[in-house]
Amino acid sequence: MNARFERALADELETLKAAGTYKRLRHLTTPMAPQVHMEEAGEVLVLSSNNYLGLADDPKVIEAGVAALRTYGAGTASVRFICGTFNIHRELEEELARAFGFGAALTYVSCWSANTGLIPTIAVEGTAILSDELNHASIIDGCRLATQAKRLRYKHSDMMDLEARLAALPREMTKFIISDGVFSMEGDLARLPEIVELAERYNAVTIIDDSHGTGVTGKTGRGTIEHYGLEGRVDILSGTLGKALGGAAGGFVCGSASLIDMLIQRSRPQLFSNALPCTVAGSALEALRTLESHPELVDTLRENTRWFRERLRAIGYRPLDGEAAIIPIIVGETAFAIAMSERLLQRGLFVTGFGYPVVPEGTARIRVQMSAALQRSQLERALDIFGHVGRDLGLLATA
Repeated sequence: MNARFERALADELETLKAAGTYKRLRHLTTPMAPQVHMEEAGEVLVLSSNNYLGLADDPKVIEAGVAALRTYGAGTASVRFICGTFNIHRELEEELARAFGFGAALTYVSCWSANTGLIPTIAVEGTAILSDELNHASIIDGCRLATQAKRLRYKHSDMMDLEARLAALPREMTKFIISDGVFSMEGDLARLPEIVELAERYNAVTIIDDSHGTGVTGKTGRGTIEHYGLEGRVDILSGTLGKALGGAAGGFVCGSASLIDMLIQRSRPQLFSNALPCTVAGSALEALRTLESHPELVDTLRENTRWFRERLRAIGYRPLDGEAAIIPIIVGETAFAIAMSERLLQRGLFVTGFGYPVVPEGTARIRVQMSAALQRSQLERALDIFGHVGRDLGLLATA
């Protein structure tokens, strides 16, 4: 082992620890749920999970995964075009396409793989990408891999900036406008009606990653496209199976049949990595069906989010506004956000602090994520803990 390299790594890690920005992994010994057992802290409430609909430990979702495991085995053993594709993948993809209103769909082992597989496959020489500056890291990396395309960033949700950049490009050029549907660190929604209008005016293709909108926004939880009533006017949708839809893993792309066929032919993560494990496909398929048959889960999630944001304000916090199930509380510096999350955990509340480089310097935050599975008594307990810690740290008035 190279001693100089190891010393450099050790020194950098010590620097992170000294700055108070070192991230520590927490170890859960129970399924993801509103309350879990953590090795480091015992029984804790969870307000930092993407388990928006509470389906991660739903008995039917679990059993569907177990049934798929028994039917198809532990692994796919190779990539789909070499060893064949399991019919559970086809069934899930047909359901995804139908549920979100697209011609076809394709699954990946993660939404990261979906975005980094999609973008460089279609954004080739002679095309241009216009990406919101606050897009998820998977979109950023997907754009980085599209080395032959012209790559532009527009200011966050700034439609004047987006239009100016579109207007500067040749009309006949294929242009891709790429945006998150819900921005994970801000909790705000993309200005999708204006994006679609600009795309139609300037001959652009729209790509929306709705990982934090699926199961959350829209009347029936179909996401940001449904929220704005833009079904049939967005060209490409990417998303995850690892949040509201069971929370295990996996991602997908929805689009036209021709687009999906091209991804099968040329998308590198599809060509060179194993298919989504069948057990995950089975669980996700059941979660998708649960979303369809139990729209009240979305209503409960929405009410929990509204109530908790209002109560945070009532005790003196100033969470950012938003229509998603993400409630960010800006606290300033990265070390302070991490220290605050530690204080919350000591009192039995698991909420993560985020700082640089995930968010810009000086805008570190505690990010609350709501779940339909959280009971009002649990939310009241969480508020009590937020109150104690906020007063201890001088964020809230002590009177």
